[in-house]
Amino acid sequence: MRRKKDKDRYQTIYAKSDGAVAAPTAGLHFTESVFEKLRTKGVNSTELTLHVGLGTFQPVKSENVEEHNIHSEIFNVPNGVADQVNNVKVSGGRIVAVGTTSVRALESSADVDGKVNVSSGSTEIFIYPGYSFRVVDAMITNFHLPKSTLLMLVSAFAGRELIMKAYHEAVQEKYRFYSYGDAMLLL
Repeated sequence: MRRKKDKDRYQTIYAKSDGAVAAPTAGLHFTESVFEKLRTKGVNSTELTLHVGLGTFQPVKSENVEEHNIHSEIFNVPNGVADQVNNVKVSGGRIVAVGTTSVRALESSADVDGKVNVSSGSTEIFIYPGYSFRVVDAMITNFHLPKSTLLMLVSAFAGRELIMKAYHEAVQEKYRFYSYGDAMLLL
């Protein structure tokens, strides 16, 4: 019974293509009702294809972060998505990525000036502190496990000190971590 429940529950409402080994879990927080409320506030959304890879669960074991071999993830940023993201950026709007896989896909598709190009394939981009974000202005993500590349990515985005402070509070307040965990908005 639990397996059937998980098969239904462990799926985003906008999933369309088979291929991922896990759901992009930040997206599990969204419902049609949430999207409708966002639309009434003038928030637009667009979808790209992501295939979360198994390596996303592997901890970093190297002492030197640059020696870690990052996992690859398959993505597709079609023309409509690239155009919409670029138009939002040009008009001064903000790009809010839902999940670290979305961040990796968008950042991998961008040129040095931050223009998102139509692209598909796999990304091995390793985002850790010191990385300069070109596309993503904010992100929604779950709380990640220690020593993970995902924790490094959010630390690169918001700063390690702020992330550690947030994680300390999350532990103290008994937030849920990982796949079915609570989410945070990083601005």
